[in-house]
Amino acid sequence: MVKINDNFLKLPGSYLFSTIGKKVAAFQEANPDKKIIRLGIGDVTQPLVPAIIQSLHKAVDEMGSAETFKGYAPDLGYEFLRTAIADGDYKARGCDINADEIFVSDGAKCDSGNIQEIFGLDNKIAVCDPVYPVYVDSNVMAGRTGTYDAASEKWSDVIYMPCTMKNNFAPELPKETPDLIYLCFPNNPTGSTITKAQLQEWVDYANKTGAVIIYDAAYEAYISEENIPHTIYECEGARTCAIELRSFSKNAGFTGVRLGFTVIPKELKVGDVSLHSLWARRHGTKYNGAPYIIQRAGEAVYSEAGKAQLKEQVAYYMNNAKVIFNGLKEAGYTVSGGVNAPYIWLKTPEQMTSWEFFDFLLEKANVVGTPGAGFGPSGEGYFRLTAFGSFENTVAAIERIKNI
Repeated sequence: MVKINDNFLKLPGSYLFSTIGKKVAAFQEANPDKKIIRLGIGDVTQPLVPAIIQSLHKAVDEMGSAETFKGYAPDLGYEFLRTAIADGDYKARGCDINADEIFVSDGAKCDSGNIQEIFGLDNKIAVCDPVYPVYVDSNVMAGRTGTYDAASEKWSDVIYMPCTMKNNFAPELPKETPDLIYLCFPNNPTGSTITKAQLQEWVDYANKTGAVIIYDAAYEAYISEENIPHTIYECEGARTCAIELRSFSKNAGFTGVRLGFTVIPKELKVGDVSLHSLWARRHGTKYNGAPYIIQRAGEAVYSEAGKAQLKEQVAYYMNNAKVIFNGLKEAGYTVSGGVNAPYIWLKTPEQMTSWEFFDFLLEKANVVGTPGAGFGPSGEGYFRLTAFGSFENTVAAIERIKNI
């Protein structure tokens, strides 16, 4: 008789964004005349920039010719893209990352969920709290998180590192030593950042304790302030303790196109075992590569035209973030984020729970955001809004909130 993987059955409730979708659909059905403005899910709204579109068209034409047709992509990704990444994202910042240490994939979400496969089940994970749900959920599916306590909304074998107003939404080194440490900066959902000196402390800690840092840098393109690291490899010693996840979704609008990559330096080992080699084996076994036309589109991100056009697009979203941040402050809300990230993190008013505020905002302003409780215990009492809407909708949404 077929048996189910019991670890999947341990996942509590439904997925955060599925719950949001059902609530919004029910409200819209009951109020068909209401125009809902969505500032919840972090999906981009601006079209792909011309340099990327041109590259896609050119690559499609190549696929239509017998002389230039491409089949399966190389396991690690095409050399033209990996070289562009190594030069544009790392060597340009003085980081010693080579093309053959870059693994191209269809997105950082998949890689963040899959990377845990190369580690043993008895490894202890540490996560920021609040946290991007995929980090914890994928470890639940693997059987690494112990039992779930509904009262505290915590897993028994997970080390939670609270990120609250008291510590400026930045985690502190845990008292209990973890094996795997998940860090995301600029942070989703809080929009917070840490300085290079603060990140160096984590790198030194990981090297001292033998831990591995899984560093999600999906939002590095939104960094505007000095001394905020764009990559963990700006820190000395990161090559021996850190894996970095990157995405084209938010810096280049690839949410509907799908492209990302993972960096694993060759010096990163557990004992005598190379994590680079393990991931290469896993990657080659379970993945057939991002499409040629998409990888050519990714290459265009690093062209002079692509960089200029995407700089304007990022500025568009960050102007939205400024509108949200300033508008909420004027309305009396306590807000953070929105400076180096497209996320604004606000404290819910009048001691509302985050789901109560979700319902309140939907009913009174017809605006959709994301309840902080969906990101972990320390997210309760907070709420996330994103800057990825159109400028017009962003302005309208803030006016609606002000007028409640």
